[in-house]
Amino acid sequence: MLTIQRNDPCWCGSEKKYKKCHMEKESILLDYQREGFQIPKRKLIKSQQQIEGIRKSGLLAKSIFNMLEGKIVEGVTTNEINHWVHEYTIKHGAIPAPLGYNGYPKSVCTSLNNVICHGIPDETKLKDGDIINIDITTILDGYYADTSRMYTIGSVSEKAKQLVECAKECLEVGIESVKPYKPFNVIGEAIEAHATKKGFSVVRDFGGHGIGIQFHEEPFIHHYNIGNKGMIMLPGMTFTIEPMINEGSYKCKILDDNWTTITVDGGLSAQWEHTILVTETGFELLTD
Repeated sequence: MLTIQRNDPCWCGSEKKYKKCHMEKESILLDYQREGFQIPKRKLIKSQQQIEGIRKSGLLAKSIFNMLEGKIVEGVTTNEINHWVHEYTIKHGAIPAPLGYNGYPKSVCTSLNNVICHGIPDETKLKDGDIINIDITTILDGYYADTSRMYTIGSVSEKAKQLVECAKECLEVGIESVKPYKPFNVIGEAIEAHATKKGFSVVRDFGGHGIGIQFHEEPFIHHYNIGNKGMIMLPGMTFTIEPMINEGSYKCKILDDNWTTITVDGGLSAQWEHTILVTETGFELLTD
């Protein structure tokens, strides 16, 4: 990363000289590199203008969930949820990122009961005892933000309640692990330890990801302990944490529609998600 001259304008767009901006911080990274850590590429560090754009997109995504408050009830179809999300997003000058992404046909993902992720809205009606994840990604003025929440319908089983709560707690412990100059693997370590303690498993085939300028950017965020040093977190990085927690086996199966992903044993699955910014001292939630 140290290819710029000290008196050159800093690469980050701050309009300061490199020596007055990122030079000292980046010299520290050489020590991490010598220890075997991967150093993020500069393109993964967002400028203040980009961060503000992602923050605004995140606030819109949050407001969509506010709009849905009280609407996710028994008898509602997942297509109705898709319609509400689509219309609200367009009305507020944004684009629903899932629509048309690699052929995905809807504006939101609705993952019901044993569906781990990427459930496609249809005419299925929510019924008493269901749990459902609603996953929203907005594009506002070219900036992306991604977030999801769980909803319980009517009277759900005690096991379902425990799973939904554990998934939320896994997101929280993952977020609390975010600190500048720490390796990304601390996120997965914390999530897997908590899920295991509660008697649940962590999906391994999917994880969090960089986001902001594109829907999916580097790095991939593992939600389980991969056992190596990996890449370190740096201030200005934006990414999602979105642990998918299963009642039984962590293994999954993708259906013939090439999107809907279910548990292999028919057990329930739950997920919560936020878009996070690494700051100089910790983190900022951009979708809360």
